[in-house]
Amino acid sequence: MVFVTGDMHGEYERFENKRLKKLSENDCLIVCGDFGFLWNNSAKEQHTLKKISEKKFKTLFIDGTHENFSLLSSYPVVELYGGRARQIGKNLYYLMRGEIYTIEEHTFFAFGGGDSSDKDLRKENGTWWKEEMPSMIEMRYGIENLDKNDRKVDFVITHEPTLTDMAHVSRHCRVDPLATYFDELAHNITFKKWYFGCLHENKKLRHTHSHALFTDIVRII
Repeated sequence: MVFVTGDMHGEYERFENKRLKKLSENDCLIVCGDFGFLWNNSAKEQHTLKKISEKKFKTLFIDGTHENFSLLSSYPVVELYGGRARQIGKNLYYLMRGEIYTIEEHTFFAFGGGDSSDKDLRKENGTWWKEEMPSMIEMRYGIENLDKNDRKVDFVITHEPTLTDMAHVSRHCRVDPLATYFDELAHNITFKKWYFGCLHENKKLRHTHSHALFTDIVRII
């Protein structure tokens, strides 16, 4: 089984949800960015990461905007489900931008990152990292991987929504390069469902086959 949820922001209580207690070593939970458990590398944080990584199921997360990218990039790159990932712990992995993973015979295109609306109030390399916004190289890499897969995947996992979905969920729609990039992808690839976090809403968007997630934990396989 594969479950997906929205931003956690370092709140461990999400892992205590009764739906997750039934998961086995063959199952996984995917988090749509702003995981939040890699922030200051404190002893308390390391203890929590150990608890997460020792769960029976795998926890897989993409990056959001509120991540310590210096810390995240210090973990080793490994192969996971046919794509590249950074291994944080035994059963804890960061899914890298533009990779395609095959889980239970279903394909997942993962692409984290976004643009912090409050970055002017944050300190660079302390509470904000410029790496939150994907580079053109990463965006091209994502397109190249999709091209190799005939532009077809079963599921898309992102932190930010497409520009179209943002307009349907949020009253504060803002145009940025990543949302525009996702809008172009949505019109040029074939997919069954697109899951994203970022907007802190639990809402299905049937007209675009997208699902905004925050606290909900949804089974997709």
